[in-house]
Amino acid sequence: MQELILVHQITYLNALSKLGVFGKRAIYLLPLKHQPTGTDQCLRALGRQWPGWAEPASALPRPSPQPDPPQVSVNPRRPGGSAVCACLVSTLERLLHLRRRTQEMAAQCVTKVELNISCDNLLDKDVGSKSDPLCVLFLNTSGQQWYEVDRTERIKNCLNPKFSKTFIIDYYFEVVQKLKFGIYDVDNKTVELSDDDFLGECECTLGQIVSSKKLTRPLVLKNGRPAGKGRITISAEEIKDNRVVLFEMEARKLDNKDLFGKSDPYLEFHKQMSDGNWLMVHRTEVIKNNLNPVWRPFKISLNSLCYGDMDKTIKVECYDHDNDGSHDLIGTFQTTMTKLKEASRNSPVEFECINEKKRQKKKSYKNSGVISVKQCEITVECTFLDYIMGGCQLNFTVGVDFTGSNGDPRSPDSLHYISPNGVNEYLTAIWSVGLVIQDYDADKMFPAFGFGAQIPPQWQVSHEFPINFNPSNPYCNGIQGIIEAYRACLPQIKLYGPTNFSPIINHVARFAAAATQQQTASQYFVLLIITDGVITDLDETRQAIVNAAKLPMSIIIVGVGDADFGAMEFLDGDGGSLRSPSGEVAIRDIVQFVPFRQFQNAPKEALAQCVLAEIPQQVVGYFNTYKLLPPKNPATK
Repeated sequence: MQELILVHQITYLNALSKLGVFGKRAIYLLPLKHQPTGTDQCLRALGRQWPGWAEPASALPRPSPQPDPPQVSVNPRRPGGSAVCACLVSTLERLLHLRRRTQEMAAQCVTKVELNISCDNLLDKDVGSKSDPLCVLFLNTSGQQWYEVDRTERIKNCLNPKFSKTFIIDYYFEVVQKLKFGIYDVDNKTVELSDDDFLGECECTLGQIVSSKKLTRPLVLKNGRPAGKGRITISAEEIKDNRVVLFEMEARKLDNKDLFGKSDPYLEFHKQMSDGNWLMVHRTEVIKNNLNPVWRPFKISLNSLCYGDMDKTIKVECYDHDNDGSHDLIGTFQTTMTKLKEASRNSPVEFECINEKKRQKKKSYKNSGVISVKQCEITVECTFLDYIMGGCQLNFTVGVDFTGSNGDPRSPDSLHYISPNGVNEYLTAIWSVGLVIQDYDADKMFPAFGFGAQIPPQWQVSHEFPINFNPSNPYCNGIQGIIEAYRACLPQIKLYGPTNFSPIINHVARFAAAATQQQTASQYFVLLIITDGVITDLDETRQAIVNAAKLPMSIIIVGVGDADFGAMEFLDGDGGSLRSPSGEVAIRDIVQFVPFRQFQNAPKEALAQCVLAEIPQQVVGYFNTYKLLPPKNPATK
C-alpha cells in the first residue's frame, strides 16, 4: 500500500541550496513505494517541474541524527485520501510559486562590487626616498574586531599612488558592511603590518561607497588626528559580467629615456569614466633594459577595461620605470575593443606610440616606438561558484606537527596540551578551517597525517604517518573524526623532529597530479599544515611548492605558538614569486600563511575567513589557466 508522508524537517545551512528562501523549515512529499499511481505520477511531475521538492528520501540533505520528525500519513485509496493528496499538491504548488518569486527578489539584493583605490599627499616616512605604500582592506566582524580581506600591490617611491589591483567584494543591501582602508609604507618582505610605517586609514561603509560611486576622504592616524594632507579615493563599480580579455603584446624601437642603459618599459591601460576622467585599470610588469620588450600574456576583465562597451575609448600609456618613482612617459595611443579584437598572431594590430610634447617640439617627429597587439581574445571565465555548483569537489587534507619543540603533551605548557575544556590551538585551527571547507566535499572523508614523531611499533621518526594509524585508509569521518583521531594519537607517539614539510606536500601533490588526467575541473586539493616553528627542509619544501603550483592544489599554513615564523612568511608568495633552489619560479601563489596568535581574541570565524580568503581565486586561477570547465552546467553564457 502506498502512502505519502508530509515531513517537517529542521536542516542545517548546507541544505539551504534546496530549501531556498524558506530557511530552516521545509515541506517534502515522499513516495514510500514507486508504483504507477496517480499520486506518484503527480509527485514525479512536480519533481520534473521543481527539482529538489519531490525527491527520494535518500537524496534529501540530512543533518546529524535527530528525533524522528513529525509525520502525517495519507492513504490515497482510503475515503477522502485522494482529495487530501490533491490538497497537499495544490499547497505545494503555491509554496513553490512563492519560493520562485522570493528567490528572484533575493537575487537582486546581492552583487559583486569592484573597488579601485588611489591616494594623494601621503606622509613620507622614508629617508632619502619616498614612501612605498600599499593599501590593506579590512572588514569589520563585530565591535572593534577587524580582519584583513586583501591587499593591493606595493608601489615604490610614490606619495600619490594609483593602485592597479582592485578589491572585489560582495555587496548586500540589507547588511551594514563596515570597511577600513589602511595605508602602510612597506620596506620589508614580511606579511606582518606591525613592523611597517602606518600612513593613515579611512573607515566607511560599503553602502556609502556605492551610493557615492566615488568617495574621497581624509586619512587619519590611530589617534584620530589627520595624517598630514593625505587623502584616499575609492571608486566603486558593479561587476555585471565575467568576460575577460586575454592580451599578448610587444613593442619595438621605443625611445630610450635612460642616460646609462636602456628604458625599462611597462604599459598602463586606462578607461574613460562618465565624468571624462581616466581611470587606470591595469599595469603590466616592467621589462628591464629593453627597447623591444615582449610582455607576458595578461588578462583584464572586460568590464574593467571598457564597461563591456566595444566602442568605448581605451587609452594605453607606455612608461620607462624609474626606481625613484619619477617614471617617464614614452608615449601613448587610444583605441577601442572593436579595433583590438582584429589582432591575431598572423596579423597583429599595431599602434604608433606618440609623445605629444616631443611631437610639438620636433617637426620631424614620427613616433616614440610601435606597440604591437599579437592577441586580443574575449573569453568567459567561470567563477568560483560556477565550479562549486558545477560539481567541483574540494579535497581537504590535514597535516599536524608532532615535533618535540611543541612540548610534552601532558604539560600545560605544551602546544599539544588539551585544556580541561577540550581544546588547544591545533584543535581550534582544525575546527575553524575544517567546518567551512567540509561543505564542499561530498563524502566528508578527510585524510589526516602527522609528521616529526616517533611512531609504534618500531619507534622510527616519520614525516608522513596517518594519525589513525591505518596506512591503507587514512581517512577520518568528518572534522569530528579528525579531532577524535588526533586525541587518540597523542598518547601513542613520541614527539621528536625535525620539522619537514616536503613529504606531506608531495603526498597530496601525487593525488592532485592524478586529478590532472581528468578533462574537467572536478577535483581541487587543499592541504592544511599546522606547525609550531622553524622549518628544517626549506629547500625541499620550496621545490615541492613550486611543483605543486602546477597542480590543482593550495596550501594553508597555520603557525601556533610564539616561534619565529620567518620561513613561513617566505613560503607565502605575497611578497614576490617563490623560487625553487634551482631558480624555477612558482607559476602561482598557492601558499597562505597565518600566525594563530593574531586570532586568539578574535571571533571564531575570523581565522577561517582569513586563511580561506585566497582559496576561491586560487581555484579559479588554476582552472581558468588550463581552460577547464566544471563537470556539469558550465558557465557558457
